[in-house]
Amino acid sequence: MSENIDLREFVNQYIRHWKWFVLGVVVAVALAWVYLRYTIPEYAVGAKVEIIDEKSSGGGSQLLELDLLGTGNVKVEDEIEVMKSRSNFVEVVRELGLNTQIKLQGNIIESELYNNRPINLSFIAPDSVVNNATFTFYIEPKTPNSFTYTEEEGGPRKEMSFGANMTTPIGGIVVTPDLEHLDRFIDRTLKISVRPINTVASAYSAKINISPADEYSNIINISLKDPIKEKATDIVNSLIRIYNRNAVEDKKEIADRTEQFINDRIADIATSLTSVDEDAEELKTSRGLTDIASEANINLNVGVANRQELANTQTQLNIASGMKDVVDQQDGYDILPTNVGLNDPTIAATTAQYNRIVQERKRLLKSSTERSPVVQNLNQQLEALKSSISSSLGGTVNSLGMQVNTLSGQQRIIQSRIYSAPGNERALRDITRQQETTESLYLYLLTKREEAQIAVASASPQSQVIDPAFPISDGPVSPRRNLTLLASFLLGLLIPFSVIYLRDLLDNKIHNMYNLEKISRDVPVLGEIPKLGRSEQKFIASEDRSVLAEALRIIRTNVDYLMRSKRGSSHNNVILITSSTSGEGKTFISTNLSLILSSPNKKVLLIGADIRNPKLYTYFLGNKVDKIGKYQRNKDAGLTEYLYDEKLQMKDIVNSMLVHKNTIDVIYSGRIPPNPTELLMSDRMKELVDEASAKYDYVVMDTAPLMVVTDTLLISSLAHHTLYVTRAGVTEKQAVEFPVKLQKEGKISGLAFLVNDVKSANLGYGGKYGYGYTKTQKKWWKL
Repeated sequence: MSENIDLREFVNQYIRHWKWFVLGVVVAVALAWVYLRYTIPEYAVGAKVEIIDEKSSGGGSQLLELDLLGTGNVKVEDEIEVMKSRSNFVEVVRELGLNTQIKLQGNIIESELYNNRPINLSFIAPDSVVNNATFTFYIEPKTPNSFTYTEEEGGPRKEMSFGANMTTPIGGIVVTPDLEHLDRFIDRTLKISVRPINTVASAYSAKINISPADEYSNIINISLKDPIKEKATDIVNSLIRIYNRNAVEDKKEIADRTEQFINDRIADIATSLTSVDEDAEELKTSRGLTDIASEANINLNVGVANRQELANTQTQLNIASGMKDVVDQQDGYDILPTNVGLNDPTIAATTAQYNRIVQERKRLLKSSTERSPVVQNLNQQLEALKSSISSSLGGTVNSLGMQVNTLSGQQRIIQSRIYSAPGNERALRDITRQQETTESLYLYLLTKREEAQIAVASASPQSQVIDPAFPISDGPVSPRRNLTLLASFLLGLLIPFSVIYLRDLLDNKIHNMYNLEKISRDVPVLGEIPKLGRSEQKFIASEDRSVLAEALRIIRTNVDYLMRSKRGSSHNNVILITSSTSGEGKTFISTNLSLILSSPNKKVLLIGADIRNPKLYTYFLGNKVDKIGKYQRNKDAGLTEYLYDEKLQMKDIVNSMLVHKNTIDVIYSGRIPPNPTELLMSDRMKELVDEASAKYDYVVMDTAPLMVVTDTLLISSLAHHTLYVTRAGVTEKQAVEFPVKLQKEGKISGLAFLVNDVKSANLGYGGKYGYGYTKTQKKWWKL
């Protein structure tokens, strides 16, 4: 049951602040509406492309088992980085003219005009200047023939004519109207911004999102967010197109360079073949030979295999020598021929890497200079690779030369065996062998040239478009209206909740009866006194039905119950009222409790026992209370005078007071003595209390704060009940432990608590069941 009550109170402490929750939600939703109203929405555009793996594409080059272009298994991650390269986006920006923006200025935000632009711009300055310039100016069309121009927003405007050369810091600009759309923008300000192409390209390169569709998939997804759907669509489509175009151009460049090298070699070998044919013709003509039978068939057949191997080695040596001449004579960094027939895979791989870096260097030089650190780094790599290729080719030439020498030596041994054969046959066979060797090399190069031409003709893009750029959703993806409003609504609830929770978490004060009961343990809490306004009456009347009066009646009932339940005393009617510190309302409670106790024709004596800082007299005097009866003597005598002067009797210091038809007797504190502790320790104080307890139905003592001075503890034994006053929002929770401890030690008795100055919203129980039914309630917006 206690858990249910705790949960209910936990909820109630937030419900009572419902106005703050409403205000938080209203403010948060209003801010969200302003955000949605003035935030430019963004739309998402997506596309799907497949990266083509040419080893398994089944194209024409695959049918002929060609690898002229250095293609192989493609890594999707590498192709994504190539696609996102800044050089590609530089071409996209240049192709679509994205470095020049035209925006329509509004009262708060600007909106970009992409399609249906009212004007066209022509730059007279060179592209190298415009593409690296940063410049902003404003124009305002006035008529189909004129407009105003300024370089500063809100600055003085200059009248200009459409088509005239306009002088600007970045060179001349000619503005021409698009009459089809100009009418809608008459007298409206247009902001034109020119930005460097490299800056715009870098921004879009960072903004676009390219990712694989799956871990092992060759399909990639491309997405881009932009305030203009058409612009995002054009950017994505242009990027795919430029990526494929560059891939095809790279392949064609390699194939063309390879074909050029093969043509050069074919021309050289054709000359050699012609020379050999002429030698054969001359030999046969000069010696009259027609059809010569071989007389040394056996010996010659033995040398066939050796001669074939020698021919192959010489072929490799010629190709390697020719390739080395190309590398050594190259001035600069051009594409090297690949796959020309060398059997060394290291040279082929190094040549392919050299060609890839040359192509990358050429693309970088489109947007950079020779002095760029990146270009310089590539130059160093190319020099290293060229040196490696030249060194490898040199080693290959030397190795092949040694093989040729070895095979030639073997061939001479074989030839020595057939010296006895006719010289004509030997000479003719030598010429024939040379013809066969040269012709085989010639036919081989012709085949390679045809393969290179087929590769050029069949060069395909690096990717295949599955889905061209399309809007991912009909509405904007940012900001998300419903999500933003929901988040603002929750935030509007969360902020006041957090503030209230932190305030309660850090709060160490007592606020109402409920707070006090949780820490007072077995000590009863008699009630709570509501907070009064400045204009409200501080004293209760005899038939008062105010919240204060009803709260005091509850306390009176509880006090009577404590008196009846406590046994072992003849009177049991002395009530000591104290608190932790000054200012918690002891005098206010003492006075009003005395008045409420006297209302059913009871005799009540109020004693001002706080002789260090007496407030009782000024409290009654300040509230213009009527005074009845007369002093018998010593008009200004009070408690201190009684304790000093043994001649004084209780009747000499008692003052009868009339407060709103309620009569009580009051003993004021008297003059402030120099030794208050010693006075309160005298037997006269006990005599006074005993006498008052016998004559009155209730004796109420207004004492000093318990935690400030020891005076109250000196007279606590004279009281039957100790009413400890706490003040809402002032008394700390730890202060309650002090009187509880004193009661456990036997220093005070009959301890009970009371909460003073409780706000109406924090009233524990009574405030929820009809208090204030004779009181005019404030409207909710004035609370």
